[in-house]
Amino acid sequence: MQERLLHTIWQYSLYQPSALKTTDGDSITVIHPGRYNTDAGPDFLEAKIKVGDTTLAGHIEIHVHSSDWDKHGHETDEAYKNIILHIVYEHDADTGPANTPVLCIAPYVSLDTISKYEYLAYAKNDLPCANNLSDVKDIIKYSWLTRLLAERWEEKLGTWQELLDESAGDWSSLLYWRLAANFGFKVNAEAFLALAKSLPINVLAKHRENLLQVEALLFGQAGMLENEMEGVYPNALKTEYDYLRKKYKLKPIPAHSWKFMRLRPANFPTIRIAQFAALVHKSLHLFSVIIEKSNVKEIQPLFDVRAGHYWETHYNFGEATEKDSKKNLGKSSIQNIIINTVAPIKFLYAGQQSTEPQQEIALKLLDELPAEKNRIIDIWAGNNWAPENASQSQAQIQLYNNYCSKKRCLDCAIGLNIIKS
Repeated sequence: MQERLLHTIWQYSLYQPSALKTTDGDSITVIHPGRYNTDAGPDFLEAKIKVGDTTLAGHIEIHVHSSDWDKHGHETDEAYKNIILHIVYEHDADTGPANTPVLCIAPYVSLDTISKYEYLAYAKNDLPCANNLSDVKDIIKYSWLTRLLAERWEEKLGTWQELLDESAGDWSSLLYWRLAANFGFKVNAEAFLALAKSLPINVLAKHRENLLQVEALLFGQAGMLENEMEGVYPNALKTEYDYLRKKYKLKPIPAHSWKFMRLRPANFPTIRIAQFAALVHKSLHLFSVIIEKSNVKEIQPLFDVRAGHYWETHYNFGEATEKDSKKNLGKSSIQNIIINTVAPIKFLYAGQQSTEPQQEIALKLLDELPAEKNRIIDIWAGNNWAPENASQSQAQIQLYNNYCSKKRCLDCAIGLNIIKS
């Protein structure tokens, strides 16, 4: 038995309410179970119960064993002085606050409730609820996804707010930093963000019209122009960077920050940096333009860029490849950027400006985009719950990472529904 399960049993009344009695034989009527407390102090606050003919109001504490009261040091904690009921699964000791009724809840809990929880808690599949998922009503599943998307954005935008504060409220800098991190596509996201932070956006803006200088600044700050270079283009980059580095007193990030292993050549950081340079070269007042756009069709062309001519025959500085191919930023990559950067920054900005309709537009961008394709989404699809759009795939990623993989079934609407049914 786990204490967290006992909290759930009490919170959702998963017991026989009409038969409750204290260990002294007095009847218990639950008027209000109390407010579940996830902070320090008693487990349930402001509860109201009736013991015999006496109505009590106050807090409730729950333990697996009665003796846990002393083990947890509650007897000397002032926060536990106003306890009106001590709920336990096993009454193994006469301990607890003086004159406080004790409810041994085990006889009133169905073994089926416990077995369902144990099945979820000890399941070895990727999704603990895989075998029961089809029994859960769609309204429960999809309303839970809506909440999970909000939760995902709350987590993400909390970090973004910190970055906005770091930039002294400069939205263009925030967009520049987050776009850079997005171009790293998870594997090189941190390195790309460090690169962007090492190179002020106003420096890039001064040289935006000269693609070679933009590339030189980005590749140089990436630490990729520190050694002797071979070839006309690489040497031109190094010459430009050496001059600009001294002019702006720039310090590059370490070259070893970048990861090439287990990446397809088209996703090498060299290619992504060249594409990012093309975006900077192409864009003017990008943040303002993004805020004005209201649908995916208007936004996608903004990111239709490709790496420069040199990269048509190279994936890295040095030896040329046999294949001559244009390194465009692909459609799926552009969709990824809209999902992970454009929509969130539009939502955050609208929230700061208190324009709820604009927040709705930001959310609808995800509805317009197809679901993402990755290992987690494959797991859901393999269990007959494939997402219909990017809103749902984002929520399912949150569900898997924050609940399923951590066996937090008691905190999940789907897991609770299975246990309660």
